[in-house]
Amino acid sequence: MATPARVVEDYLGHLAVERGRAENTLRSYRLDLARYVEYCASLGRDELGEVREADVAGFVTALRTGERPLAASSAARALAAVRGLHRFAVVEGLVGADVAAGVSPPSLPSTLPSALSVDQVDQLLAGCVADGPTGLRDRALLELLYSTGARISEIVGADLDDLDVEARTILLHGKGNKQRIVPVGRPALGAVEAYRVRARPDLAGRGSGGPALLLNARGGRLSRQSAWHVLRSAAEASGLPPETVASISPHTLRHCFATHLLSGGADVRVVQELLGHASVATTQIYTHVTVDTLKEVYATSHPRARG
Repeated sequence: MATPARVVEDYLGHLAVERGRAENTLRSYRLDLARYVEYCASLGRDELGEVREADVAGFVTALRTGERPLAASSAARALAAVRGLHRFAVVEGLVGADVAAGVSPPSLPSTLPSALSVDQVDQLLAGCVADGPTGLRDRALLELLYSTGARISEIVGADLDDLDVEARTILLHGKGNKQRIVPVGRPALGAVEAYRVRARPDLAGRGSGGPALLLNARGGRLSRQSAWHVLRSAAEASGLPPETVASISPHTLRHCFATHLLSGGADVRVVQELLGHASVATTQIYTHVTVDTLKEVYATSHPRARG
């Protein structure tokens, strides 16, 4: 019997084993699809083959207008999970038609990623006091995030052997188990070396040690949530304006990395490789951030700019 709940479990297993999806991605899919299973049950759809296109569209509407409405981006992500579920069901011969294919996601607002200036990044990093084992670790974490443009999950997932101090590079494990080698700047290497020599042995002694580059206070691998808390604490201690602090997110230093490289003249395809984007179109959003700088230069330099 192809109940929605049963197909969801088979689909998640397919994503984990055959598609190699990351644990964070699987967690998001499981949450979104649990909502979908609950919604199907409320409609009395005991089998996935009973679901109609109007039901899928109604699910998206319910996400946007329910007691705790989701943002358009979150609803679009949930619909992507549902679409994948129905495609899987068709391929596996569990249902006869893909009823989710024609359902459109909600319109997303056209927003650009916020990026701090170089001086503001310096101020943010200075908000992290490199004192004591956890302080040295926190500074190494933030310096690595800005130096490499890595996602927080990629940095906390890095092992000691992934960092090549002599080559000044780090091996990052990105989405879909894709790997890439990224250069590491000297300030970040200095912060990591201070942590490795003066802090990591202490932290490792509190637990089983393990291969993780960044350890928590109990000697285990630093979690993504704890790393985000480190960034947030540094922002609050930095003295940056409250509105700037409020805008800081887990991706802030990644945005700054990309924006500052492009502002400095880096080729967008190089930045694409460094960020681990599958398509250059994903990276090109950052060129919109730097276009203001180009306009300023044009306005002050071109003889016809003020005409």
